[in-house]
Amino acid sequence: MALDDREIYFETLVVGDVARIAAIDAATGIEALATGPASAARHDLERLARRMLERLLRNAGVIEGDSDSQAPSSEPRAEHSARRGKLV
Repeated sequence: MALDDREIYFETLVVGDVARIAAIDAATGIEALATGPASAARHDLERLARRMLERLLRNAGVIEGDSDSQAPSSEPRAEHSARRGKLV
């Protein structure tokens, strides 16, 4: 993983049955937040927040690595108005 050589802080807040975990890159201060059930394993939530932070850092150009399949493409996107859906 590209974050192995970076210092990352984790901050956990549990309110009721929901846990919020923040992964913060020490060098840049960029933060990624993940939420999940408070009963979930802390390691799983930290892993999720860490992966989210890695993606944020890649998109910001702070770290390099393989771009994942959901990275923005250079092709123009279709207009949202062209696709109609139901308003609820």
